[in-house]
Amino acid sequence: MNLESPKVKVSKSQKEVFEFLKHVENFEKIMPESIEKFETLEDESFIFQLKGMPVIKLRLQETKEFNEIVLGSTSDKLKFTLTGLIEEISENESEVQLVFAGEFNAMMGMMIKNPINKFITTLSENISQL
Repeated sequence: MNLESPKVKVSKSQKEVFEFLKHVENFEKIMPESIEKFETLEDESFIFQLKGMPVIKLRLQETKEFNEIVLGSTSDKLKFTLTGLIEEISENESEVQLVFAGEFNAMMGMMIKNPINKFITTLSENISQL
């Protein structure tokens, strides 16, 4: 299953957005209001829980300066990546899109598609407010 958030414009440089997303503790600032739990575990991982969802642990897997950040789940039951793509528009403006990629059985896919879509859309809208 691949889901993409709408592209959003951010009034910050590509490097500023990259540096913000590279520090996992900053994800707490862009989480949806339905967040019930957020905890930074190490420099490169955190756990979070949204209302009605299980606790999910994400770890920073890969970065490509200054245009890509990949977070991956650490659960064998819910394997997915969340990639932030950052494009430079100008010196003080960039465009961000989040891409969710995971392999799930058909039933699980149907159950999580809408909540995940809403989640990544909210994250990207909150990034646009930085």
